Amino acid sequence: MRLPKTAHTSRPWRIHEIAGDFQVEDVWALPTPGGPDDLARLVRQFAEGTGDPVPSPVARVLFAVRHGLGRLFGWDRPDGGLGTRVPTLRDRLPADLREGERGPDLRSAPFTSIFQTHDEWATESANRTVHGVLHIGWVPDGNDGYHGRMTVLVKPNGRLGTLYMLGIKPFRYLGVYPALLRSIGREWRENTPTATP
Repeated sequence: MRLPKTAHTSRPWRIHEIAGDFQVEDVWALPTPGGPDDLARLVRQFAEGTGDPVPSPVARVLFAVRHGLGRLFGWDRPDGGLGTRVPTLRDRLPADLREGERGPDLRSAPFTSIFQTHDEWATESANRTVHGVLHIGWVPDGNDGYHGRMTVLVKPNGRLGTLYMLGIKPFRYLGVYPALLRSIGREWRENTPTATP
């Protein structure tokens, strides 16, 4: 399910216009088969989902450790986030995106929506280590269907941010992403209407 970075960079996403100074960290194909107009449904699932936002025991431990370190070192203090350490990417939006649909904020994580279009949604978060963007695109699957594509873009805060991103990389791949993708797919299947004859 992990894709090369070009799976994101080669598409004409609007996020490129405002986050050109961010690095593509990861790109994932989401197990969310659907039709051409289903991005809005996936966005609602991300924003309002009732499932566990940390869907495995390993991921829960990793998040607890990260939260403890953040408290110890002050990584997550309000003065290190959006509007304080870094401006929101909404300040960079061209007029049509600024005046268009903004999209919902996440309930289960500190992410603030930047913009939403028919096939693209971007949301952001920042702390003392990194300014990150979660980008969800809706793409054709080559078989007359569509699915979600999740890209994580990051702008590390100096050497601390770079070391932080390197340090958490194996934990993300081993404990966080696999459980997160399974959870996304499970919730999508559970909420997919069954066809009636």
